Amino acid sequence: SYVSSPEAARKRSSPPPRSPTSENGEKATYIRFLVSNAAAGSVIGKGGSTITDFQSRSGARIQLSRNHEFFPGTSDRIIMVSGTVDEVLKVMELILAKLLNELNIEENDDVEPRTKVRLVVPNSSCGSIIGKGGATIK
Repeated sequence: SYVSSPEAARKRSSPPPRSPTSENGEKATYIRFLVSNAAAGSVIGKGGSTITDFQSRSGARIQLSRNHEFFPGTSDRIIMVSGTVDEVLKVMELILAKLLNELNIEENDDVEPRTKVRLVVPNSSCGSIIGKGGATIK
């Protein structure tokens, strides 16, 4: 419905947004990680073909920051994948395999390519990733 004034908009309260869930009621899982602009282009593919293929094969959703929208303090773009745990794991496997394949093409085949994945993790989750005394991360 149309709200005619800012005061009327403040008086109206909308229900809180619902978390996305799958058909079986499983809550959506989200992973954010950073990639170079070139790697982002590789994930998107010509005319969006690769990203569309990965989404249909996995059932997960893939979102990328725009071409010149970088994670603060970096020159890296943000990729966010969402879906059930199984969908997210499948799409991460597809994305990482594609990026590794691109690295193998660029690098000398005699040398094992080295790359890193930069995950974006909220401070509130860091403790559970590290674990007591670093036990989980080790």
